[in-house]
Amino acid sequence: MKTRISLLLIIVGLLAASCKDFLDVNTDPNNPTEVSPDLVLPVGLNYTAVYEQQDRGLNHLGNMMMFNFGESNGFSWYDQEFKYNATSTFYDQMFDDAYSRSLKQYNILVNRPEGYYKAIGMIMEAYHFQILVDLYGDIPYSEALERGKKSNPKYDKGEEVYNDLLTKLSTAIATIDSTSNAESSVKVGDDDTVFGGDMSKWKAFANTLKIRILTRLSDTKPASFINDELAKISNSGAGYITDDVTINPGYEKEQEGKQNPYWNQLGVNASGTETLSYKATCATQFVINFFQNTNDTTRLGAIFQEDPSGYKGINQGQPNNSDDQTPDYVSNLKLGGGVLKSATMGSAIFTLAEHELNLAELAFKGFNVSGSAQSHYEAGIQASFDYLGASGASSYYTNGKENVDWNNSSNKMDAIMTQKWLATMGITAEQAWFDYNRTGYPDAKPVGVSTGPTAPTGFPLSAQAGSNKDRPVRLHYPASEITRNGSNVPDQPDPFTQKIFWAQ
Repeated sequence: MKTRISLLLIIVGLLAASCKDFLDVNTDPNNPTEVSPDLVLPVGLNYTAVYEQQDRGLNHLGNMMMFNFGESNGFSWYDQEFKYNATSTFYDQMFDDAYSRSLKQYNILVNRPEGYYKAIGMIMEAYHFQILVDLYGDIPYSEALERGKKSNPKYDKGEEVYNDLLTKLSTAIATIDSTSNAESSVKVGDDDTVFGGDMSKWKAFANTLKIRILTRLSDTKPASFINDELAKISNSGAGYITDDVTINPGYEKEQEGKQNPYWNQLGVNASGTETLSYKATCATQFVINFFQNTNDTTRLGAIFQEDPSGYKGINQGQPNNSDDQTPDYVSNLKLGGGVLKSATMGSAIFTLAEHELNLAELAFKGFNVSGSAQSHYEAGIQASFDYLGASGASSYYTNGKENVDWNNSSNKMDAIMTQKWLATMGITAEQAWFDYNRTGYPDAKPVGVSTGPTAPTGFPLSAQAGSNKDRPVRLHYPASEITRNGSNVPDQPDPFTQKIFWAQ
């Protein structure tokens, strides 16, 4: 296990070396064709882990947009996030890194003859392309990974991409099934740093990604479409994930370049020193109050540390210049806790809690899923507690509180989205942001003081002032793409008012 990360570094070097003959006009230096798939796969998966969990990565963006993280005294790191400064350079790495790193590797696999690797490439392409649609709407898709032939790829409609992703995932499952019947098939092994070559788990993950897609589509497609797709999932016999999906190439503690990226950048670096990002980042008081007011103290204690006088947060954009607001006195992320477990923890890319809550939504809306909305809702809460290593889930979801206890929650959609917000906090928080943009829940989420300075942060949105009464609903197309592919980039939608197609 510990040798994987070293192997990964060798692989990266081999990929770089394969590009050295850049003057050879008969070779595309950006797409080496001679590298075997077992060397490509772990590189792609490592890129995915970094994309989700690095500082200013996808999870970090979600935590900022969902008002989870504030800023300690002595730092001025998150001004752009607190102002919702959704410009062409705001989190532009979400676009650039997806295409130039992760998707580039997976496309190599998709174009390989080895069936299992081809299927994994398809599944991971679907994972990334859905996120890109959720961030930007229309995106380069059908021509996106052919820059050697088409340097200016066209943009495809987000809804068309979504439809094709369902087909791609079905094709991936069929490819795995057909490959398993071939005696000469090339097996996947330890180079698969997600499931260790267990192709039945890859099929289950493909179905789970389909559920995420169908949940996003559930208010924009006819019931017959959703139910037909659910029937395909059922007929596949592959089921769904039964545990959190994480990537771990063999992370090693206090080894430069070998620690879990989340721990390394938002926790403790390889020299054993707490990072500046760790010190800068703390809970918002709104989040702390919410946990405490709903008797959710075990998850609060698993995610955030308790300062000397109890839990203390700083709301986004709130003045933070007093001595009791320094990192030593506020609730930073808890080292060794449920979100920052260790330097060797796997990088989460999909939680079982989110999946169960997706099923809860589909069941509540009357679609043909097995199990009741309440059973999936409570299973989602249990999975969240399990991920964090927290106890008392059953006592919590039967405590009679609104948006906690299913039977005592007057608005079931608000309850589901509230629990998804809590379950993805600090893990895959972008998913709560996407669903907030789609549904408007959790209700009355606060915005930063920087956008509404006349009202205390934490008030309902209706009490906020300022030009932006709510957070962005999408990202701006990046300046880099406008420069290199400006003739195809769509007219920039208003990032605060023009929602992704699934929210129309």
